[in-house]
Amino acid sequence: MGRVALVTGGTRGIGKAISIALRDSGYSVAASYAGNEEAAAAFTTETGIAAYKWSVADYDACVEGIGRVEADLGPVEVLVNNAGIARDGMFHKLTPESWNAVIDTNLTGLFNMTHPVWGGMRSRGFGRVINISSVNGQKGQLGQANYSAAKAGDIGFTKALAQEGAFKGITVNAICPGYIATEMVMAVSERIRDAIIAQIPVGRLGEADEVARCVVFLASDEAAFITGSTLSANGGQYMA
Repeated sequence: MGRVALVTGGTRGIGKAISIALRDSGYSVAASYAGNEEAAAAFTTETGIAAYKWSVADYDACVEGIGRVEADLGPVEVLVNNAGIARDGMFHKLTPESWNAVIDTNLTGLFNMTHPVWGGMRSRGFGRVINISSVNGQKGQLGQANYSAAKAGDIGFTKALAQEGAFKGITVNAICPGYIATEMVMAVSERIRDAIIAQIPVGRLGEADEVARCVVFLASDEAAFITGSTLSANGGQYMA
């Protein structure tokens, strides 16, 4: 068996592509999900990858869930913090509930997932933490004060933690996807989709597999000298 990789939000969209790409690269993969049991069951049937249910917004649930994964597969050596939600709205209409839900999942979720595996990575002298941020965490986005704030926080978390992990053989990096042709993006109207594509110099949406290949590289031994970095996969929409 290969190294153990855990992908949060790993049964749908970008997370599903990441889970499959890591499996195909020889990792023993576990995928977590928060609520869509039908999609998770279909994912496991299709891929053979075990899916575990818990909310990354709940620290105790993360500790318990990670414990189950490690009992089944072994210590988590590669952690991909991909789980995220959106509760969009103009700021004057944004509710505390919408703010807190996004921050709790998209930012605090990184702490909740990384903290329980960090000690083991330090003691073993190896670890890969890969945080899926967003182009909108780099440039901001109208109607996404909560989402953009959380995703920008993911980048700060990445840079700080990378400095702590470096001398223990742990790399911590962020990937900022642009607009990817996931189920959510493809569900918007053609007019909105065309307006999004018009902002992307390469003239198309990204593919989930393209983000997944970035993860596979950052998880590899070949990427051992890369830490604290932010990899933009956005078709040139925003150049940091």
